[in-house]
Amino acid sequence: MDPQQALNADEIVDIVNESDEVVGQARRGDAYAHRLRTRCTFILARDAEDRIFVHRRTPQKLVFPSHYDMFVGGVVGAGETYDGTALREAEEELGVSGLPQPVPLFKFLYETPEHTWWSAVYEVRCTLPVQPQESEVAWHTFLTDAELAQRIPQWEWTPDGMAAYERLLEWRAERDG
Repeated sequence: MDPQQALNADEIVDIVNESDEVVGQARRGDAYAHRLRTRCTFILARDAEDRIFVHRRTPQKLVFPSHYDMFVGGVVGAGETYDGTALREAEEELGVSGLPQPVPLFKFLYETPEHTWWSAVYEVRCTLPVQPQESEVAWHTFLTDAELAQRIPQWEWTPDGMAAYERLLEWRAERDG
């Protein structure tokens, strides 16, 4: 295990119940190993031209290594808020500082036989030049909505990111409907 992965596995996270209330804390690695429910943020970052930041995760990631994702974000640490995590994670993964606070859109419970976490979905405009965090991002680009739609059946996406993206499309359709 590389040092960054070990560090992530040792991070303390809040454990939450089905109502998203904190019921305890655990090491991140233990939370994943024992399918304890945590919290996570998903931030859709758009550039000045309204394109979406898309990236491939590094092979060292604890979950979904080397998968593509249309969100930046991550696990909410113990005692952190969704909003604070969204800004911190977006700045870290994009490699920028001075981003506006990401706008919260909705929350949903992501559950599979392997994983479970409350997921807060955000959107942010990033007009700064990005320098993605090398320990998190192996490759990146900005795609239009149409280009992203073309890539979805072609690339292996993070399952939780796809779930968030599908819900985002539904949320927008209802909002604009």
